[in-house]
Amino acid sequence: MLMINQHQFSTPDSRLPTPDSLNMAIKVLIPTALQKFTNNQATYEGSGHSVAELIESLEQGFPGIKSRLCDEQGQPRRFLNLYVNSEDIRFLDGIDTPLKEGDEVSIVPAVAGG
Repeated sequence: MLMINQHQFSTPDSRLPTPDSLNMAIKVLIPTALQKFTNNQATYEGSGHSVAELIESLEQGFPGIKSRLCDEQGQPRRFLNLYVNSEDIRFLDGIDTPLKEGDEVSIVPAVAGG
């Protein structure tokens, strides 16, 4: 018969992964125009295995920001460019672009003028 000491499971052990440590940290750079929706934060540490999941992470942290980033079909709005480590997601896999620990996602408003 296997005896388990209940005490060993009641205290956190820094060597064991916690649910928070299993989330990947992805740095998101928020443009000034959208910082009013992020409590004036210029950066956000989000999580997700894809850009789409990262946008959902942003929405959980800042309810309502997703509608500023995405259209009704869930695609990035035309006037926003999203970059993963300086690569435009339009030339990768769009919102399905995979993310990994340490990636940096930039949200860049399109600039127009004449």
